Amino acid sequence: MYDLLIKNGKLVTPDRIFEADVLINDGKYAAFVAPGTDVEAKEVVDAKGNLVFPGIIDCHAHLNEPGFEYREDFETGTRAAAVAGCTTVIDMPLNNDPSLMNKEIFDLKYSKISKHSVIDYALWGGLVGDYDDSPDSVKNNMNDLVDLYNCGVAAFKGFTCPNGDLFPTVNLGNVRKALEILKPYGALCGFHCEEYGQVLEREKEAKAKTGQTNEQKIRDFLDSHDVWTEYVATKNMIDMCRATGGRVHICHVSHPMVAQLVKDAQYEGLPVTGETCPHYLGFTEDFVFEKGAPAKCTPPMRKKEDMEKLWDYVLDGTLSCLGSDHSPAADYEKDNETRDIWHAWGGLNAMQWFLPMVFDMVVHQKGLCPTLIAKVMDYNPAKVFGLYGRKGAFEIGFDGDIVIVDPEKEWKIDQTKLLTKGHVTCFDGLEGKGKPVMTIVRGKIVAENDMYKEDAIGYGAYITPVK
Repeated sequence: MYDLLIKNGKLVTPDRIFEADVLINDGKYAAFVAPGTDVEAKEVVDAKGNLVFPGIIDCHAHLNEPGFEYREDFETGTRAAAVAGCTTVIDMPLNNDPSLMNKEIFDLKYSKISKHSVIDYALWGGLVGDYDDSPDSVKNNMNDLVDLYNCGVAAFKGFTCPNGDLFPTVNLGNVRKALEILKPYGALCGFHCEEYGQVLEREKEAKAKTGQTNEQKIRDFLDSHDVWTEYVATKNMIDMCRATGGRVHICHVSHPMVAQLVKDAQYEGLPVTGETCPHYLGFTEDFVFEKGAPAKCTPPMRKKEDMEKLWDYVLDGTLSCLGSDHSPAADYEKDNETRDIWHAWGGLNAMQWFLPMVFDMVVHQKGLCPTLIAKVMDYNPAKVFGLYGRKGAFEIGFDGDIVIVDPEKEWKIDQTKLLTKGHVTCFDGLEGKGKPVMTIVRGKIVAENDMYKEDAIGYGAYITPVK
C-alpha cells in the first residue's frame, strides 16, 4: 500500500503535459501509473483534471532570519510560499544580522530556522568584502567560503553596489579570489549586479537636489539605477568568470541588454547562468510612478519595450530560472505617506503570489504552454542549484513534491490577507487566473485552498546540493 495517491491530474514537465496518477511512499515518488489504475493508498487526493507540477522552487528570496524578524521570519515567509505553491525556497544570506558569512553563523541560523519552516529550504551563503578598516567592522570572508560550502549551501551571493555594513560590497579582487577558491568544488557564485561607482555618485547627486516632487524623485531614483549600472557590473562578473573558470550566476536580470551579455557568455562556453523575476516580465517603470514606495526595488523595473524584449531571453533559455526576489518590509517602511522613494525600503513583498502571477503571465497573457513554468520554476532551478536528484522533476526516488494548479481559478490580490508579516505589496488589487489549490511537500499536504496547515510548521527540511 502506498502512502499517497494523486489521481485525475495532468502532469506538467518541461517538454509535455500528460495524464497520469502519482504514487508517493516515504516522502518520495514511488510510481507513475495510467489514470484509473487500481492501487491502494492510505490517502487519496483527486486533482480533478487540474495541472500537477513537481513542486515549485523559488530560487531567490529573503526571509530575514535571524536579525530582521520584524520584517519576516521562516514561519511567516514559508507559510505564504506554501499557499503560493512553492515547495522549496532558496533563502538569501541577507538581510540577516549577522549575515550568513561563516560556519558559526550558519549554525546559529540553522538553529532558528529549522524549527518552523513549512516548506523545504536551501540556503545561499554570503560573499562579502571589507566594510572599512575599523577592527570591529565586517571583513571579507574568503577564508570561510569552503567551510560554508561544506555546510551545504546551494550557492554564494555577493553585491557589487553600495550595500551597508552588515553585508559589505565585493570588489573585483574579492570576486576573482572567491571564484578561484570555489571553482574546484563546482560551487555557484551569484551576484546582484549594479556597478558601485555609478550608483554611488548618481544617487549622491540626485539626493542633493531640493524641492523635488515625488515624481521627480522617482525619476531620479530610476535614473540612478539605470541599465548601464547593471550592464557594467554584469560584464565585470562575466570577465571574472572568463579569468577563473568559476561558475557565475547573474541574479534578477532586469533588461535585455544585460540578458544579451549572459547569452553571449553562454555561447562562448562560459559557465554563466541567469535569472529574472515576475516584476521585470510584467511591470514597467510606469508601475513605480503609480505605486511609489511599495514598488521600489533594485534593479528597478524598466521601460515597456525592455520588459517585452526580456521575454525572448526566458523563451530561448538564456535566463533559465525565475525567482520572486521576495524582500519584505514592515508596513511603515513602505508607506507613501511618510516615506519618499529614497527613504522607503528597497524590496517587494512577492512570495505569496509568485506562481499565480507567473502562471497568469505565461498562460493567460502570453498564451504560452505551462511547460515553460515547469522548466523555469522546477527543472532549471534544480539543475542550476544542485538540487536535481531530489527536486525539480517527476522521477522515481525524487522528493514527492506536488502543486496542483487550477488553471482557470480567478484571483485578486488583497494585501490585508497576506500571510507574510508585512501587509503592503505593490501588487495589491492585481487580478488574474490560475492558482494553486493544494501544495504537497514530500508527501505531506502543507497548504490547501489559500491556507497553510498548522501541523506543517516545522515540517520543512534543509536541502543540500546532491553531490
